[in-house]
Amino acid sequence: MDAMILSAGLGMRMRPLTSTTPKPLIKVGSRRLIEHHLLHLHQAGIERTVINTSYLAEQFSDTLGDGARYGVQIQYVAEGDEPLETGGGIKNALRHIGTDPFLIVNADIWTDFSFRLLVNRNFSHQAHLVLVPNPVHNPNGDFLLQAGRVRLKNHNSTLQPLTFSGISILTKQLFSNCRKRIFSLPEVLEDPIRSGQVTAEVYDGNWFDIGTPQRLDELKKWLKETAST
Repeated sequence: MDAMILSAGLGMRMRPLTSTTPKPLIKVGSRRLIEHHLLHLHQAGIERTVINTSYLAEQFSDTLGDGARYGVQIQYVAEGDEPLETGGGIKNALRHIGTDPFLIVNADIWTDFSFRLLVNRNFSHQAHLVLVPNPVHNPNGDFLLQAGRVRLKNHNSTLQPLTFSGISILTKQLFSNCRKRIFSLPEVLEDPIRSGQVTAEVYDGNWFDIGTPQRLDELKKWLKETAST
């Protein structure tokens, strides 16, 4: 199975840390955020990874090379100066993704979730999401989960919303009727969710969304405390 790491964001909320460095290349300890993913993808048996780029795009290939040092082959897909958002970025890169389905992970998260749990399973729906308990910065969650199927949030529902982790298994069929160029992944998921074509699981382990310098500091503090215990 091929993977794609979404890496084309501008990282505006991370300034000044991202003034000269793309967010995925920020270091956490001895490794950059994206290096953490590359190594874990290799451990899961994934040999080929697509990385989409926009902001300071040349730094990715300069830093990561062809991926050999991480045990993977990297294919870079440049989006130009205007990022295509998560959904548009995936659609733009589909021609470079050799498997169907394929794994997607946001570059700006840190987790110890094992990608092998997804790679070794068969999926028969258009998408499968990994959801996590709601963090402090997203208390209202993103989706509902009922009997393994994802549901759109509904104020009348008694179900507790959950947060999308940024990890998923997607099929190319998901994008077959999409005519937009710039759009988010949740946008293209709406209709398949309504038709019951999106499944999910909940991960209760360690997961951090590195959206601000404060959250980056929280991750660094947690890693330091974990290493000392």
